[in-house]
Amino acid sequence: MDLLQTYADKSDGEDQSHQPSTSSPDSSPPRLIPSKSAAPKVDDTMLALTVAKAHQSHSKPIDPSQHVVAFNPTYDQLWAPIYGPAHPYAKDGIAQGMRNHKLGFVEDAAIDSFVFDEQYNTFHKYGYAADPSGNNYIGDLDALQKNDAISVYNIPQHEQKKRKIGKMKDVEMENEVVGGEHEVDPTEIDNPASDVWLMKNKKSPWAGKKVGVQTELTEEQKKYAEEYAKKKEEKGHSVEKGEHLVDKTTFHGKEERDYQGRSWIAPPKDAKATNDHCYIPKRLIHTWSGHTKGVSAIRFFPKYGHLILSAGMDTKVKIWDVFNSGKCMRTYMGHSKAVRDISFCNDGTKFLTAGYDKNIKYWDTETGQVISTFSTGKIPYVVKLNPDEDKQHILLAGMSDKKIVQWDINTGQTTQEYDQHLGAVNTITFVDNNRRFVTSSDDKSLRVWEFGIPVVIKYISEPHMHSMPAISLHPNTYWLAAQSLDNQILIYSTRERFQLNKKKRFAGHIVAGYACQVNFSPDGRFVMSGDGEGKCWFWDWKSCKVFRTLKCHEGVCIGCEWHPLEQSKVATCGWDGLIKYWD
Repeated sequence: MDLLQTYADKSDGEDQSHQPSTSSPDSSPPRLIPSKSAAPKVDDTMLALTVAKAHQSHSKPIDPSQHVVAFNPTYDQLWAPIYGPAHPYAKDGIAQGMRNHKLGFVEDAAIDSFVFDEQYNTFHKYGYAADPSGNNYIGDLDALQKNDAISVYNIPQHEQKKRKIGKMKDVEMENEVVGGEHEVDPTEIDNPASDVWLMKNKKSPWAGKKVGVQTELTEEQKKYAEEYAKKKEEKGHSVEKGEHLVDKTTFHGKEERDYQGRSWIAPPKDAKATNDHCYIPKRLIHTWSGHTKGVSAIRFFPKYGHLILSAGMDTKVKIWDVFNSGKCMRTYMGHSKAVRDISFCNDGTKFLTAGYDKNIKYWDTETGQVISTFSTGKIPYVVKLNPDEDKQHILLAGMSDKKIVQWDINTGQTTQEYDQHLGAVNTITFVDNNRRFVTSSDDKSLRVWEFGIPVVIKYISEPHMHSMPAISLHPNTYWLAAQSLDNQILIYSTRERFQLNKKKRFAGHIVAGYACQVNFSPDGRFVMSGDGEGKCWFWDWKSCKVFRTLKCHEGVCIGCEWHPLEQSKVATCGWDGLIKYWD
């Protein structure tokens, strides 16, 4: 009822509602005014989090990097793993990621490197060292007391006394000698070999030794000096001049001159080409077997081909009769190691040989005498004479030390060096009427030179190129055939640009790793090459197709040469020591 009465009173007038109601025992209690506080409002969120964190800290592991722990941790907290479960092989339970030492986590300490080295060396010498965490020592305490706790960098008192006494003695002796009672010869003061000069100029423990030369050697010293001088002489001799061997030759024919007085190397009068058309050989007609090891190169006698020269790995060079008896005519012995390359002069009366004994020899074909020997101390890989008739005295040799060396045979002097290659030089081929020559090297490049000028005028090198250890010139002199070690023969133009002819490519044979010789038929219609399986391959020049293959040798067929006059005859040589003649 009281509430209804109060509501009715409120509805009588709005002005009465704003008036404060008078207190009566029957009315409701008056509304209280809220109290206000002048204190700032406190955010208790952090307090709640701190309480929660303190609650969690009883189960959370301790961070090893923190230096202060605000509560008393339990044993489990101290040894709990930091990340994940404890490692089964870690006794302390510390995870591998939190380790910087095999024993756990080690804090860095601020110790000077000099102090550390001093204590480290002191411990290894005396057996004790200072403890970095305090003023006490660790290690052998008996040695510590015995040595008065000195370190390796502190000199003991008795050692200092010894040094002082030694210095005083030196000073007394010097005063005695220089300014004492004895009269000193002024020449001795200026003579470095005298004791007076030594004492006056003494600056180090080694200054007391006399400068004078030892007059006599002991027997042991003499013996050692002789052996050393002998070795040095032998080494210098081999480096400068190559290995020396007495030159010998043996003639195997019936007589060196016939009844008309003609030499055995004279070409037969009826030797001439029957026609200009060449044919591929089919059958074996002769075999020469005189070398005891492999044959590395063969060369027909220039223009006539009635003799064939062969270089063997048995250090011998032999020349064989082709037209008549088919026997060995002469053996040339002058190299102490395998012969690498051979080359005739234009008329065939002389030839060059290059051996692994670092020598180049210039021979007389008829008599077998060595006219001259050349060497730079490096292995010659290829030798060539300038093909011009007026320059037959100029010798070019590609060496293993990346150089092409040019000699004058008449004087024996080196006249030019071409040294732009980055690897051993393998071939030298004259082009452009012998005004230029092309060289190939182990650096997988071709370089073109002007004869006599050691500047490269054309440099051919592509990423896809391989080394080209054998190059031959086409009979029309417009093309070069290069044996590439990726089992193909590439053709380059000898004109101004020396471009690769991409339309001509001869493949099918296996020559990777072997310097198999490539050659042409005299009419230029066929390309021929040996391979690593003992075969001789013939390709047609126009179509680039394989024309025929012959199984020639057991092992590698390293060389092949077309007879200059007999159009269908070919000679091959191999590492089986045989030279075969095909028709």
